[in-house]
Amino acid sequence: MEYMLLIYETVMDFEARTNAQPDTRMGAWRTYYQAMVDAGVYVSGSPLQRGATGATVRLQHGTRHVQDGPYAETKEQLGGSSL
Repeated sequence: MEYMLLIYETVMDFEARTNAQPDTRMGAWRTYYQAMVDAGVYVSGSPLQRGATGATVRLQHGTRHVQDGPYAETKEQLGGSSL
């Protein structure tokens, strides 16, 4: 069985990131990542495409709703890795 770890971030925060700024979340992530690698459970860490390139699928009252393109009603950026 495999699991996926997802990390949420606003588009504004994602675009404002620089390598010059220390980020305590990234330090915590690197520690956790290394623990997964050391345990032999880490599979990959490819980023997802920007939200504007995808589709949003929601289930509301038993009906599936698919919304294409950059019209998702979310202000978060989604990234992750397979475990």
